[in-house]
Amino acid sequence: MVTHVPAPGGFEVPLWRAVAVFRVASLAYVCVVVARDADRYAHPLAAGALVLVMAAWTVVTAFGYAAPARRGWPLLLADLGLVVAILLVTPWVMGREALDAGLPTLAIAWLSGPVLAWAVSGGRRRGVTAALVIGGTDLVTRGMVTPTAINGTILMLLAGVVVGHVARLAVRAEQRLQQAVELEAATRERERLARDIHDSVLQVLALVSRRGEHLDGEAGELARLAGEQEAALRALISDAGPRATDGPVDLRELLGRYASASVSLSTPATAVPLPPRVAHELAAATGAALDNVARHGGGRAWVLVEDEDSTVTVSIRDEGPGFAPDRLTEAVAQGRLGVAQAIRGRLTDLGGTATISSVPGSGTEVELTVSRRRNP
Repeated sequence: MVTHVPAPGGFEVPLWRAVAVFRVASLAYVCVVVARDADRYAHPLAAGALVLVMAAWTVVTAFGYAAPARRGWPLLLADLGLVVAILLVTPWVMGREALDAGLPTLAIAWLSGPVLAWAVSGGRRRGVTAALVIGGTDLVTRGMVTPTAINGTILMLLAGVVVGHVARLAVRAEQRLQQAVELEAATRERERLARDIHDSVLQVLALVSRRGEHLDGEAGELARLAGEQEAALRALISDAGPRATDGPVDLRELLGRYASASVSLSTPATAVPLPPRVAHELAAATGAALDNVARHGGGRAWVLVEDEDSTVTVSIRDEGPGFAPDRLTEAVAQGRLGVAQAIRGRLTDLGGTATISSVPGSGTEVELTVSRRRNP
């Protein structure tokens, strides 16, 4: 099955088309108003020429903003600059008498085009910036503050805020859809590989492990290794693939990689969510404890995860030879800081505790506890 990934910027395309439609509709309104009031202008022919300029620029922006590569600052600044220029020459074209009589300025609603374009391209702040520039220029060219001018500026500010907000929501929605599509594709591929591996490699490893688990010598060692690799491979293919890193992480998934024929993992039936850093550091400390078990001949190990309301505790117990209570202190004094840094150091940084208990001949137990109330 082919998974289609949306093209970058695809969610913004309808917004840019809406801006182009607005420019055309507002230009049509400009034509109606100019045709109605041309006889009251000081320079009617100049007004007609400005309408032609606005029409030509409407076509230019329609094609310019249609391509993502052309939606940069050159076109945005040119768009804003042209509207400002039209507003500045409006008093000469219309004449002060027409403006004092309350006639609409030449650009009318068409001057809001750059506000919408800036809002779609950069969000609320850009939209508000363009609205303030155009609204301020409009007030200056009128030479007086009228309710109509104030209302027009406020409407442009509202348009910049609303359209900019919708544009940013569209960008975030597209990013999340992209992540979801990639996750689905990765999950499907992992499931396909898992089926193929289950039908071949896992069955062979399981067969070798069962047939040789009671044998001695090299055959028994081979069966034990086959069992460990089977467990590790099952944990690998059961992983759901890439996940978002900005939310809580299920500690069970991180500890699942350590499960094997010689390591038994017991976890709650439900997720054990922790902040990403806490979960990864706690899992790393658990891995360091299991490395010590393997290094010092601890034999089988048992890992237990306990999820309480305010704390999460991971206990690692082995059936190894154990050690004397003062051995860890001697190791630190001799400069061997493996346990101190890899286990206790991590838990200290997290604001948690690491308790190590051991009796010669009775194995070792490591208890790692972190609090949910801290968020390092």
